Amino acid sequence: MPTSSLPESERLPAAGADALSALADPTLADRVASARLPTRHGEFMSHVYRSRLDGVEHVALTLGDLEGQEGVLVRLHSECLTGDIFGSLRCDCGEQLELALHRIQDEGRGVLLYLRGQEGRGIGITHKIRAYALQDQGLDTVQANEAQGLPVDARSYEAAAFILRDLGLCSVRLMSNNPRKIAALEAAGLPVLQREAHEIAANAENRRYLVTKRQKLGHLLELPRRTGD
Repeated sequence: MPTSSLPESERLPAAGADALSALADPTLADRVASARLPTRHGEFMSHVYRSRLDGVEHVALTLGDLEGQEGVLVRLHSECLTGDIFGSLRCDCGEQLELALHRIQDEGRGVLLYLRGQEGRGIGITHKIRAYALQDQGLDTVQANEAQGLPVDARSYEAAAFILRDLGLCSVRLMSNNPRKIAALEAAGLPVLQREAHEIAANAENRRYLVTKRQKLGHLLELPRRTGD
């Protein structure tokens, strides 16, 4: 089995809910629907999986032959209504989603796994909007969660790792700036052969948010400025 080529500085030990290898039931999600999905980035196959852990339905968009493949380009994308649908400038999520689909299409093979139920790093849309109000009062994204008595990051990736395995992947190249996602997949026994930087230039609205993610959450960000900002 391939081993990770990531440098030590980009690897974190898994802990808590992400200690996936200890799970007793190996079937964590069921594939409940599949269909062709033509998009402006090309034609993908869409697969809906229902998690046995919490009943949440996740969507995998796939391109090309995946069965038994090594080093498949993958994006684990956490649901973000405000960024993905409304084009919010408070985050970089919508642009990351578009970039991931574009990169997979260019590669000719890959998976975008859209993880529902992870709005606002897992706190839900109501608490996320309340967090935005607190940020407008001067708190950063971490402090805004803590002020509501909520986890800084409530997401887990048990179902994600299972879904990638079910799609036939043997190892991945992960489009991510978040070491926790890398650690979760590797703890599940799915090697991350390479981290593919997936950074969007900061704008005036989200720069502080991205700085906080780098400084407090350990995200691997260079924080380039957007031309004209």
